[in-house]
Amino acid sequence: MNAELFIAKRIYKGDKKNDKRVSSPAIKIAIAGIALGLAVMIVAVCIIVGFKKEVRAKVVGFGSHIQITAYESNSSYEHTPIAVSDSLIDQLQANPNIRHFQEFITKPGIIKTDNDFMGVVLKGVSERHDWDFFRANLLEGSIIQPNDTATANPAILSKEVADKLHLKVGDKFTCYFIQEPVRARRFDIVGIYQTNFEEYDQLFVITKMEILASLNGWEDDMVSGIELLVNDYDQLDKISQELFYEMSSHTDRLGNPFYTRSIKEINPMIFNWLNLLDMNVWVIIILMLVVSGFTMISGLLIIILERTNMIGMLKSMGAADISIRRVFLYLSAFLIGQGMLWGNLIALLFCFIQDQFQVLKLDPATYYLTAVPIDLNILHILLLNIGTLAVSLLMMIGPSYLVARITPAKSIRFE
Repeated sequence: MNAELFIAKRIYKGDKKNDKRVSSPAIKIAIAGIALGLAVMIVAVCIIVGFKKEVRAKVVGFGSHIQITAYESNSSYEHTPIAVSDSLIDQLQANPNIRHFQEFITKPGIIKTDNDFMGVVLKGVSERHDWDFFRANLLEGSIIQPNDTATANPAILSKEVADKLHLKVGDKFTCYFIQEPVRARRFDIVGIYQTNFEEYDQLFVITKMEILASLNGWEDDMVSGIELLVNDYDQLDKISQELFYEMSSHTDRLGNPFYTRSIKEINPMIFNWLNLLDMNVWVIIILMLVVSGFTMISGLLIIILERTNMIGMLKSMGAADISIRRVFLYLSAFLIGQGMLWGNLIALLFCFIQDQFQVLKLDPATYYLTAVPIDLNILHILLLNIGTLAVSLLMMIGPSYLVARITPAKSIRFE
């Protein structure tokens, strides 16, 4: 057996049994420091990643990953139409990076009730629309059924719009469209959704695309744009750039060039804000590593001073400094491992409770979420554990050189 490892195990087990030793409180503090530091790092990463995913999912739910529209400088929701040809659809279907695509039309309008009015944007969706997002956030009613002929003009409102206008599922409302001449349509509310994303909840009303196309006087193949969902979000920038160059050389039958933008380009402020959260994670990780490392350094120094007699005896028997240093580095690894075990248990228990019971609540008006989100990613947790172990052991190398300054003659008489 490795002699250094054997001695380290004896010291480690002996210190756990003998609470009267001077090093015992220092060891417990060092282990607690490692456990607390790792737990905070894991929880911080799980929360930040979860928060980014939840907010990103809401933005993507309203606007998809990539949009293809007409090339124009107009930033309003009254778009210049593009004509969708069969060849364009075949081209999108053949692209292996695209998971789903759907046409849409947006049109600003004003909802008028007997007592209130409110400006909104009606978003008309096609029969191929992916309803997973709205189905997951639906509070009442149902999604718009493509083959529903009983409801002439179905619409889905947000809870915020419904509450402000005192509407509910089954009610009707009139929406006016500012154009020449001014036109109006009466809609039936078939569902109410809530995403807690205030900017969009108070803006979008979902309806059928054919209704808005008729109001605009557009032909069957004319839409505001095409929304694309990609298979791999991590490759979004690359896929968007490739599509941009691919589509920029094409025009529709109306002579309009295609303009491709990713959701990051459409909503730069939101995604820049989400990217800033990564800096918070790095600050937390660095601070926790420093705190955990210094508690371990102090603990190791106390253990070395307490074991001065043993170090002197080992040196008098011919043990080299590097061999004795290995003993204390092995001991440090045992203590770090014990702290990491407790840190993982604490972090995973907290994450499980929060994920299942949502104990910690958030103000949706500020954070867009009702509770602190959790995203448990095994790879992230594994990397944090490996990084903590590596950094902590590297920080132990310096204090272990104290062994070289201990001489056998003085250390054997040390009490």
